[in-house]
Amino acid sequence: MDYTNERQQIVDYGKQLVDNHLTTGTGGNLSIYIPEDNKMLISPSGVPYYDTKLEDVVVMDLDGNILEGECKPSSEWEMHSMFYRHDAGVKAVVHAHSDYAAACSTYHKDIPALHYAAADATRSIKTTEYKIYGSHELAEEAFKVMGKNHGILLANHGLLANGSSMKQAMATAVNIEWLCKLYILAKSAGEPNPLNDSQLDDVAKKFENYGQSKESLDQIQKDIKAHA
Repeated sequence: MDYTNERQQIVDYGKQLVDNHLTTGTGGNLSIYIPEDNKMLISPSGVPYYDTKLEDVVVMDLDGNILEGECKPSSEWEMHSMFYRHDAGVKAVVHAHSDYAAACSTYHKDIPALHYAAADATRSIKTTEYKIYGSHELAEEAFKVMGKNHGILLANHGLLANGSSMKQAMATAVNIEWLCKLYILAKSAGEPNPLNDSQLDDVAKKFENYGQSKESLDQIQKDIKAHA
């Protein structure tokens, strides 16, 4: 299979890393998992995102064997593979060296939920212990710290996000960067007051009916009738 659609997503969302100010140069990486074939497609190492072509995307098995492609895969391939091996819900991974997330990762502590947007994927943003990039130790640490969340900080490194699709993983990465920016801005003016678990639970429940799905519209109609 040529995986044209998945290759195109790697190319297009790689450009989004740059457009969303989540990386500079060739920093960061992203991948998509094909569960029915037990393969992942991952961005190449050292190739600028706006120069990456479909044929540059590397097809690998989860053991690190290159199945298609002439380029060397991202050095973080094992961190991506770790999630595909052990979490059936993960179909895409995004890693970025964005400014605010990288800055917050140097605190070596979890970043509290200062905004209700944190209820969607991260709650407080957990931070790993420092492990050298591209290592098996970093892959293990990232998977352990992520737990049931969909986004974390890699100490003195950047952010890591995953999801059931590339769209979801990228949205979480963008959200983490914004939440880290908010934290730094708030800390510069004093000590901010984070939301507690109960408040975040309420938000998460409300998110279930957010957007334009038929279910959310039906619920709106019910609420209108109930208060008529």
